[in-house]
Parts: sequence; C-alpha cells; structure tokens
Amino acid sequence: MIKLRRLSSEPILVPKAENGWERAAVFNAAAIYDNGLFHLIYRACDIGPHPGCGRYVSHLGYAVSYDGINFMRLDKPVMTGSTEQELRGVEDPRVVKIDGVYYMMYIAYGGRFEEDFRICLATSRNLIQWEKKGIVLDEANKDASLFPEKIGGRYVMLHRRYPDIWVAFSEDLETWYGHTPIMKPIPDSWESMKIGIAGPPVKVRDGWLLIYHAVDDNNVYRLGVALLDPSDPTKVLARQKEPILEPELEWERNGYVPNVVFSCGNAVKDGTIYVYYGGADTVIGVAALDMSDIEF
Repeated sequence: MIKLRRLSSEPILVPKAENGWERAAVFNAAAIYDNGLFHLIYRACDIGPHPGCGRYVSHLGYAVSYDGINFMRLDKPVMTGSTEQELRGVEDPRVVKIDGVYYMMYIAYGGRFEEDFRICLATSRNLIQWEKKGIVLDEANKDASLFPEKIGGRYVMLHRRYPDIWVAFSEDLETWYGHTPIMKPIPDSWESMKIGIAGPPVKVRDGWLLIYHAVDDNNVYRLGVALLDPSDPTKVLARQKEPILEPELEWERNGYVPNVVFSCGNAVKDGTIYVYYGGADTVIGVAALDMSDIEF
C-alpha cells in the first residue's frame, strides 16, 4: 500500500506577520524541482481564508530551498489579483515546465456571486515574473493543471467539474475539447463527497501517478493516489482504496478549516516525490514517496 511519510512534524512554511498579504495563512503551494532547487508558488491570505473571517484576499508568494524543507521567501507576492474576476485574489496554483516555459494554472476568485471562480493560465521563464493569459474555461471550475508534457502531440489538462476529476485536450492552450470525466467520488467512503487533483501528475514506470484530494461527508480532506494510462490519460489503470495521507497532526486538524490536508504541488528529485500540502488552510507541510515504492 502506498503511503506518504512526513519529512517534518512541524510546518515548513507559516504565516509571516510583518507581511500584510501573508500574515494570516500560507497554504496550497505549487511545487517544482528545477535547476538544483525546490521552488514553491504558494497561496497566502491577509485574513483567515474562511467566510467567517471576512472578505479575505489571496495572493501568490514565492519560496525556494536547497533541501526541500528549509525555505527562503520573497517579501512581496509574485502575483496579485488585477481583474474583476480576480477581485478576491488568485488561488491554488499548479505549475509544470514544458519546453523551457513554466505554465501555471490557478483559480481567479471574484467573490461577486456564488461559484464566481474560474481557471486561469499564466506563463513564466523564471517562476517570479508571470504573464497572465486569462481565463481557460469560462465556467465554475477548480483543481486544474496541465500534464508536464504533451501526450500524442496535444496539451492535456486535468480539471474538476463538480464533483469529479476530468481530462481535456488542446493544440493551442486556448480551445479545449474532449472533456471526459475519469474519476468520481465513491459513496460511503473517505472520498464520498467530492474529489479533485492535488499536484500535476508524475510520470512513473507504468504510467502517470496522480495524487488527488478527496472529501468525505464530514468535510475531512485526505489525499489519495491513482495511476493513469501513459498514452491515454482518460484511462485509470489503478486507484488505491486507502488514502495516502490524512489529517493527524495538530496543525493538520486545527486551523481556519479543520481536518484538511490539501496539495497543489509535488517536486521530484533523485527518485523521490516531495508532496507539499496545506494543513487546515493555515500552514504548509511536506511529505514524501520513493518512486521505487509505487506498487498498485
């Protein structure tokens, strides 16, 4: 059975009181290992990211590390909301690198009406300066990422039309077609209410390893794992019945949104997958999986 092992019993990134934009919460980070460094693009909030806290606004910050555990970060965000659709901020980034370009899918949250959130795309050459490309799907949709390489000459995107995980295809990153649901919640289980991807899929020996989050009827968020076909990502080859990580530590069980482990990113170095996750929508932790231990 596949299980993540925590690399630290404490959060590896916490709010920074002196920076107003990240004084309340840091969580849900995109991650990539590139050029000898671990890079995080993390979501941060000025007040608690919960409706009971008020009209919070989300920004994206940048942190970097040699070892994947001890991070340095910039004092200013690398992305803020700049449009009406981003009135309440930018959220939950997921980053891949294709042909020398970093592609980040993130959520633009307007907060003007119910389900006022859209998947957006931005690109960068250095992970700090981002060029926004606009809305990808003009519908209420979340949990989106590109695959880290083209498949059959096409870009492939994972997204979430509630409550399932979907796949779509594109030649130009503008027109998306072939929308196909590939995974659904499982009644009477730890993944009974809704599911969505965690970070981008990771290419492994037998296909694409997809870590995903799932929510049960008590609103507990856990992480699970599945294997997608290497040449046809609409085919799920395997799906583990048990979660690979669940809220257990105090800072995973208690925070702005209790009982949450939620990941947007993973970084691969020397055969180890580092999974970065938000704990209770308040802080960031890290766990790992050796690729040699992947067995369904």
